[in-house]
Amino acid sequence: MKGTYLGEFEELILLTVGILGEGAYGVAIKLELEKQANRKISIGAVHASTNRLEEKGYLESEFGVKTKERGGKRKKYYTVTIYGQKALKMAMDLRKNMWAQIDPSAFSIKTSF
Repeated sequence: MKGTYLGEFEELILLTVGILGEGAYGVAIKLELEKQANRKISIGAVHASTNRLEEKGYLESEFGVKTKERGGKRKKYYTVTIYGQKALKMAMDLRKNMWAQIDPSAFSIKTSF
């Protein structure tokens, strides 16, 4: 398993794969992430991140069946591994812990976790 640091975009990719479940492939990840984050995402950024997350052991992939609509190409479907799930849990725990340490008077925007 290569490197364990989880960047913000990688975290969003893992979360999106979790949201999509069995339908998590490149374009679907891009579209869902654009919807969730309300920002434009390039397919190249999705592919680079999914490749990096596979190298780290946080994602697994398998190819679907060939279709005429895709010119005989197969979609590559992703799932979050147990290591990816642990990395997401650690990221969530870190954020919750740090938010909990902020004095309520420090920010004018109220948060709830």
